[in-house]
Amino acid sequence: MSIRTVRPAQALGRVQAPPSKSYTHRALIAAYLAGRRCEIAAPLDSDDTRATRDGLFALGARIRHSRRGWTVTRRRRAGRPLRRTVRCGESGTTLRFLSAVAALGSEPVSFEGSPRLAVRPMDDLFEALRHLGATIESPSKTRALPCTIQGPLIAGTVSLRGDVSSQFISALLLVLPTLSHSSTLQILGETVSEPYVEATLAILEGRGIRVRRAQNTFVIPGGQRYSARTIVVPGDASSAAYLWAAGAATGGSVSVEGVSTDLPQADLAILPILSDMGARVERGSRSVRVTGPLTRPISVDLTGSPDLFPLVAVLAALVADQRSQLVGAPHLEFKETNRRLESIRLAQAIGARTSNHPSYVEVVGTPAPRSLNLPLLDDHRLVMSAAVAALAGPGVSRIGRAEAVSKSFPGFWTALSALTKMGGKSR
Repeated sequence: MSIRTVRPAQALGRVQAPPSKSYTHRALIAAYLAGRRCEIAAPLDSDDTRATRDGLFALGARIRHSRRGWTVTRRRRAGRPLRRTVRCGESGTTLRFLSAVAALGSEPVSFEGSPRLAVRPMDDLFEALRHLGATIESPSKTRALPCTIQGPLIAGTVSLRGDVSSQFISALLLVLPTLSHSSTLQILGETVSEPYVEATLAILEGRGIRVRRAQNTFVIPGGQRYSARTIVVPGDASSAAYLWAAGAATGGSVSVEGVSTDLPQADLAILPILSDMGARVERGSRSVRVTGPLTRPISVDLTGSPDLFPLVAVLAALVADQRSQLVGAPHLEFKETNRRLESIRLAQAIGARTSNHPSYVEVVGTPAPRSLNLPLLDDHRLVMSAAVAALAGPGVSRIGRAEAVSKSFPGFWTALSALTKMGGKSR
């Protein structure tokens, strides 16, 4: 484990957004389901996306790397069925998407993952897959992993709760069009992280897959085939959010290039949040610039963009003597950590006062932010949020596990260093 030292600095300059993690996951699944050679241009190479890439290899895909990206070809298997193993690491997206993909086949596929991933919710997706004909075996009634999944799936009507994880919905939307007959997917209750479902629908539409939606019901015609045209991964709003926030929190100015506003991205919600908090947001044809400082509190519902919760908690903590409310996102406790509680602790470490209510968290910003000493921090989104706060602190901060950022934004420290050097202060 390594500790990152962060010194106070103003973030200034222009950087390129890394590729989107969410779209890289979806592009990999679409490329595999195309059944033919399909190129993915500019994918994100991170811990999580490698888990999905390597999982598809375990399922029989041939994957070639080039300077342009990854090429995925789904191989036809012959001979005796084999038991294959998908190692998901800490990636919930890998587990959920590849569980549905594995259920398409008649061979047993074993799934393994980290201890934290093993206890993340899977019951609703497993039940939906069983309803459609899959067999899922697990030695534990309280843990999702290890497990073994075997298909094939049969088209039909299935219901699924929407308030646990949008990834359950996306997983089924990705595989059901490939079945021989039409299926109907009914979502019960509120859908959390709705923009991620919209991202999945955007990938489907771009691959020529038809899905009809009427409120909480999806009708998915069967017998469809994914297009094998090249998939270009857009720049990532989730990663850019930390860089924009660094500019706003330090009274600097940061421009991020390459973030697509044509495709749904949940964390584009950071831009109106920063604007509401007093930052200036300037949208260009190829980039978005955010200029600080932050001067106002925020009251915002983060149910649709839960990954922003730690970052917004940090920003609220830095607005002196102002009372902010972070509403919604009830599924935060099921992430890599209990992000609701960890966000509260991070805001308190900065010096803010907080109160935790059933439906919202209140953060009262501090007029005197503290330096941070958080060597055991290991959730990638909390680490990056803490780094933003450290730039606005009074002295040297220590943040670990520094390598946690490789889960979603491997180039984070390099990008942050470039922006703070442009600001004329060392780190």
